[in-house]
Amino acid sequence: MTSAQAQAGAVQPVHTATARINKHKADWRGWKFMWPFAVVFVFVFIVPIIYAIYISFFQKKMIGGTVFVGIANYTRLFHDANFWQSVGRVALFTIVQVPIMLFLSAAMALAIDSMKLHGTKFFRISTFLPYAVPAVVSTMIWGFVYGAKYGLVGSFNDFFGTNIDVLKPSVLLAAIGNINTWEFTGYNMLIFYSSLSTIPHSLYEAASIDGASEWQIVKSIKLPELRGSLAITVIFSIIGSFQLFNEPSILQNMVPGNAITTYYTPNMYAYNLSFTGNQSNYAAALAITMAVITMAIAYAVQLKSMKEQMK
Repeated sequence: MTSAQAQAGAVQPVHTATARINKHKADWRGWKFMWPFAVVFVFVFIVPIIYAIYISFFQKKMIGGTVFVGIANYTRLFHDANFWQSVGRVALFTIVQVPIMLFLSAAMALAIDSMKLHGTKFFRISTFLPYAVPAVVSTMIWGFVYGAKYGLVGSFNDFFGTNIDVLKPSVLLAAIGNINTWEFTGYNMLIFYSSLSTIPHSLYEAASIDGASEWQIVKSIKLPELRGSLAITVIFSIIGSFQLFNEPSILQNMVPGNAITTYYTPNMYAYNLSFTGNQSNYAAALAITMAVITMAIAYAVQLKSMKEQMK
């Protein structure tokens, strides 16, 4: 036997067991963890939407009961001056309040991230704290502050001899915007601050070594990093503004006269139509229409943000 044959005989083939994987078989293990949420989501979110769409095609009549009317509720809605007045009001509210709130949120996030702010932890917690207060409680607090006869504004008027009334119809929307800004500025600030926290500090050190000023670091490094967070906060803020309900609803009993009508916002209009006017079918059509409008605006903002990020 030659040495080559001995080596060939010494090397034996090694057989290893290989597991056969069926790539075409679906793996349902993930659904075992998801099904509790999925069931709740379907019955709490999907089913009510489907039901609202369904009843929006019907109408309650004095004679004949509930009858199918097709798109008659939607046709009536597009000719409803009260509806379009409420939509215009929340659109104006969104255009003015959202940029102010997000500017303050970004400024606070940049101030905390600068590491030059004394009492950073206290500032961060105290800024976020209003978001933890329920909207009803926040509105009642600010309602008593705004009171011209019994609140802080009234005490200010008595002391200085002025006649300031922040609840009069001409400035009422701005007063509500101030409440919303107080409530959600801290929440948006945390989103911006979380985005800034992902930037490596080595970039700041390199920029400082190259002679960049603090403003140049903010402009060239920090602000570009906030683009993704800005898109998220803008979309959330638009959705929240078009759903405005708690603040004007609570202030309605605090504001003298009829400054806050039953159709002050689309959500208030839908609520009063359904629970006071016994027009749930028409209210469902209003809610579906507002959902479509809000989704279209949010989608347009998202597309614009994606285009900006791809540049």
